[in-house]
Amino acid sequence: MFSLTPPERLARDLDWNLLRTFLVLADSRSVTEAAERLSLKQPTVSSALKRLEDRLGKRLINRKPGRFELTAAGRLLYDEAIDIHGAILRLGTVIRDVEDEVSGHVRIVMASHVVSPLLNATLTKFHTDHPRATLSIEVMASRGALTAVAARRASLAICLVMDRSPALEYRRLFREYFGLFCGPTHPLFGREGVTMADLAGHSSVSFVTDQMDDALRPVAKMRAEAQLDARIVGTSPNLEEVRRMIIAGLGIGPLPLHVVREDVERGRLWRLPPYDAPPAIDVHVVWNPHAKQNRAEAAMLTGLTTLIARTPMDDRIYS
Repeated sequence: MFSLTPPERLARDLDWNLLRTFLVLADSRSVTEAAERLSLKQPTVSSALKRLEDRLGKRLINRKPGRFELTAAGRLLYDEAIDIHGAILRLGTVIRDVEDEVSGHVRIVMASHVVSPLLNATLTKFHTDHPRATLSIEVMASRGALTAVAARRASLAICLVMDRSPALEYRRLFREYFGLFCGPTHPLFGREGVTMADLAGHSSVSFVTDQMDDALRPVAKMRAEAQLDARIVGTSPNLEEVRRMIIAGLGIGPLPLHVVREDVERGRLWRLPPYDAPPAIDVHVVWNPHAKQNRAEAAMLTGLTTLIARTPMDDRIYS
């Protein structure tokens, strides 16, 4: 009788649903949070984790009061499970019917309020050339967008990048510059001759990525040089919400100069120093070259990267 090797036996007996539950656990801060995201009861999720650990013979998550983190084995499983999950999600791509007319769905994940004529032109041409293809755009923090692309849950990302992964491909879409702004109720609004010293001690609002170890590091440095109050009173991954908090008077905050030009002209925002050498932030197109693309995804990516290559960088710098 033919006997299975241990890896073959594991492949035969392992329940994919356990891996799917583990992925959600790994991206959560507790079993309770994972259960809420899965719409399951906490004991059910705990039981699934225990069954997976028993099947693999390894502890995957250290869970104690105040501690919930992957073990070394858990981190290895997480990397493999992401690839498996991505492959399952792409099954429809592999078995799709081949047609003369391009169809399929493109899922773009991006940082909030990306303002780029190149992206707009690409979307227009894509829809004109491929009217049967569908498109969805989801706004999320840049870190989440990169995770979605790495896990093959998204066709491409348009976002900020701190550290480049060798598993992904990158193209710089444009460069934008950030300044500090305040709203109409702020004591510095409308004041001429404001200096950096005048900003010291004022409350601030910002993006969740405005950290020295994250994608908006140059912006975090600008805030530090302004000696704003170290306590940030409001944060959001969404540019519109950061803008809202600044206009509402919660504090001084950073925004891209080209995005809020109209707000300044209409008196909704007031720009504050530094006026010279504002921090530059690059926005990238990111995709996973190992993902199996449908024809619509391939057409979208080709159209966008081709337009980027044809457009000089000077025309992709927005100040």
